[in-house]
Amino acid sequence: MEILDWIQDWFKANCDGDWEKDEVIQITTLAAPGWEVEIDISRTSIANLEIKWILNEINRHDWYGVKVKNQKFFAAGDANKLTFLLDLFKQMIDKIENE
Repeated sequence: MEILDWIQDWFKANCDGDWEKDEVIQITTLAAPGWEVEIDISRTSIANLEIKWILNEINRHDWYGVKVKNQKFFAAGDANKLTFLLDLFKQMIDKIENE
């Protein structure tokens, strides 16, 4: 549950009375099966970050991809990767904030 606590804290820290009114964090399932995470970073310290799509695929049951485009963090992965995908977001935030 540590990553969920971190996401909650990150969300609360970025709430400004307006940003949080939209669908800021979305977690959905994929037919693959798998997970997709989309996080709006438009009003955060990393709003201008861009990362091209990176796909890491061992096989059809072990994969994930990530990108940051148009002020959104996108990540997708197999059915075992939800915690991993959220942690990728945390790692990105931690790295940028510690530079």
